[in-house]
Amino acid sequence: MQIAQINVGRVRYPLDDPRMAGFVDNLARVNAIAERSEGFVWRLIGEGDDATSIKLTDDPQFIINMSVWAGPEALEAFVYRTVHGRFVQRREDWFEPYPGPFLALWWVGEGERPTPQEGLRRLRLLEAQGPSSEAFTLTRRFPMPAR
Repeated sequence: MQIAQINVGRVRYPLDDPRMAGFVDNLARVNAIAERSEGFVWRLIGEGDDATSIKLTDDPQFIINMSVWAGPEALEAFVYRTVHGRFVQRREDWFEPYPGPFLALWWVGEGERPTPQEGLRRLRLLEAQGPSSEAFTLTRRFPMPAR
């Protein structure tokens, strides 16, 4: 089994606004680091080389990111112990405060690639019920289910 993740946000400005340049101009760099990271399996890609073009809502400033990792430890290492961590620290520069959880994790079978709709469903489940074996967080993890 592997760990899937979705993270979402509502950008403060349109992606082509100069105030978003620090985020947009580094997407390819951060994605390349993810792909070279130990435990990386897959990431969602829309038009171009990232997922910013994938729209799940009518809100043009709502963006998503999804990936699959060997396990939560590999994801956590990428998120906090690579250059990505600097972008996490600057999240408020580019993203509005999010009213609920903006990250959800869940276990998937090896080779499974979750859809954006599945990711959004898991995020909503986490918001409605709190962490569970169906949707959890890096700080409140659930063990890999027996298969």
